[in-house]
Amino acid sequence: MKILFQLFILIVFTLLGELISYYLPFSFPGSLIGLILLFLALLLKLIKADHIKEVACFLQKYMAFLFVPLAVGLMEYFDLISLHWVELVLVLIISTTITLIVTALLAQRGIKHE
Repeated sequence: MKILFQLFILIVFTLLGELISYYLPFSFPGSLIGLILLFLALLLKLIKADHIKEVACFLQKYMAFLFVPLAVGLMEYFDLISLHWVELVLVLIISTTITLIVTALLAQRGIKHE
């Protein structure tokens, strides 16, 4: 029963994000808005990490399985991907590098402030 409640919390934030996304005058992923709302709720201590810990660990454990539909969907665009694979690889390398650098700098900054 506890896991169902934790899952309910995540679903509520996802639905809130989708609702906000629907009413925005520009296109923005509702799932990302939901994650931001959840992050803010955790940051402001409206929700404790313990309230979603078990279901989050479960979802993290099986996250690779959740990417299977995405990989299958990519096969539909294989001809387009094969035409632009160099650009895609370049963008992936650059964006991953920037993400790693920014994450490292933020983590280092967070450690210094503790």
